[in-house]
Amino acid sequence: MNVCFIIEYYYPHVGGFEVLFQHLAEGLVRAGHRCTVVTCRLPGTLPREIINGVHLHRVRVPVIGDRYWFTLVSGFAAWKHARSADIIGTTTYNGTLTAWILARFFRKPAVMVNLEVVGKNWSRIGLNPLLALFYRLMEDAALFLPFDRHICISRYTLNSLISRGASPDKLSLAYPGVDYALFDPQKVGHTREAIRKNLSIRQDDFIYLYFGRPGFVKGVEYLVKAVPQILEKVPHARLLMILSRKPSNGYRRIEELMAELNLKRGKDVIIIDPVRRDELPDYLRASDCIVVPSLSEGFGFTCVEACTMGIPVVATEVGSIPEVIFGKYVLVNPRDPSALADGVEKVYSNQYSTSDGKIFLWDDMVKKHIGIYEALLASPRIESRDS
Repeated sequence: MNVCFIIEYYYPHVGGFEVLFQHLAEGLVRAGHRCTVVTCRLPGTLPREIINGVHLHRVRVPVIGDRYWFTLVSGFAAWKHARSADIIGTTTYNGTLTAWILARFFRKPAVMVNLEVVGKNWSRIGLNPLLALFYRLMEDAALFLPFDRHICISRYTLNSLISRGASPDKLSLAYPGVDYALFDPQKVGHTREAIRKNLSIRQDDFIYLYFGRPGFVKGVEYLVKAVPQILEKVPHARLLMILSRKPSNGYRRIEELMAELNLKRGKDVIIIDPVRRDELPDYLRASDCIVVPSLSEGFGFTCVEACTMGIPVVATEVGSIPEVIFGKYVLVNPRDPSALADGVEKVYSNQYSTSDGKIFLWDDMVKKHIGIYEALLASPRIESRDS
């Protein structure tokens, strides 16, 4: 098969869905298929490149609003790749329209990977009403397009699509995976002591860690608002954030909020730039607790990776998190700094829930995608459309 993905971001851009598509694309190549990814050209990357067998075609877009520009200009770059593809794939939201139009024009099966469905929660996550309406309409438009198949990354996402009127016959579930060689609780990397010394953190400090983007659905501002309460409840508590600088407005909001709350950077809150993915488990090992304050989650990579490491997790009870969380954890209400503070205190006092482990394999996800692609190509409706 020849599969073409039209998605706004891909490696080396950092994020959960980028990791998903990298594993999917490289898994297709290992299985003997050709895979092309049309994506935004990031600063410092080449316009065309082959990485681990995946053919990358990067579209030049302005730095500001790159993903939105991608929606407007990606069709020209994707044209020849879509024409020669057997399957055209995408995800929500910025490659969706291009992928669907090209799939219909060239009479190819169109497959959307659905990460999450925010729906009415767009108005509940702290956005101004106009921006919330914009994102809601953008999501509605993407879900309105009649794709041949929707592949959901959690049962929560699948059920959300059904509640929006999607036909169950066009929906499939394929969980993403975890890199167990990387997130191995038994693997010895940099020691806890070395990481803490490098960050000027005392060995007896209680470290609660957030890692990821400051996007508006990630709920980071509620965690920052919880810091004063956590300082009262937990001796020597310090928040460590491995925080992306994008989106820049979210990063600025975190800095402004820290100033409003008189939180000392480097003492009450330590912020560092994203580390290499192979270094991330060392920082998890150096922490006493991982906090996932999300307002919506389609899968919850940070949650599952922390659980796999055996580290206690405080997470909001939203989206797929109750579905995928395991090990040692505390579930709390979203958008509630006091609940997050109570959750961290419970972990400090070893008052968390426990459950058996869960396994999520990348190979299983790739095999599920391949099976769906093959079924689409073999269906009489697709054959008649191509004839």
